[in-house]
Amino acid sequence: MSSNTLEIIQGLAQAAANAYDGNHDERYAYDGKARKIGLRREEGDPILDSRVMDGFKVKFSGDSMCIIYQSDIRLKEVYSGNFESDMERMLNEIKKFLQKEYKAVTGNSITLTKGEDEPQILVQSVSRVRSFVQAYQWYKISKLDSEPVGSPSEDKTDKAIRDFLALNSNKKPKNVTRK
Repeated sequence: MSSNTLEIIQGLAQAAANAYDGNHDERYAYDGKARKIGLRREEGDPILDSRVMDGFKVKFSGDSMCIIYQSDIRLKEVYSGNFESDMERMLNEIKKFLQKEYKAVTGNSITLTKGEDEPQILVQSVSRVRSFVQAYQWYKISKLDSEPVGSPSEDKTDKAIRDFLALNSNKKPKNVTRK
């Protein structure tokens, strides 16, 4: 992993970390600057209003990044006609925020390109009214090259250990009777 790759991943991770709850209100932001992500929890006051539980996280694999969005929703939202498009829109809003915040953190721009796969959406029932949704989408990071993770390992076992393991035999000991 080159230092450039490490810097890009650290910048994206810091951009995701800057999306903590309450960050959308300048009163609660660490630097006094409000950051709108597009999440449902940003509506209303974070301390005084009833809370909507949603958020996201990121994970990295090779030259790709996965954005995972999770939320508590009502069943009527699941059965509305545009649920899947709402989830795609939410993932896209998070992607836009990460690109904008990455530029603010590092001073460089980055492009996240949506993968060929459709977003994966998993809805699990919590009660007769509420459900838990988890949606994720993979994005290719523009400045990262697809590098092989590692070369095949070579045998570096010490000769003494190999000799000890060679002493093994498949013979079973005879049962010893005790007097």
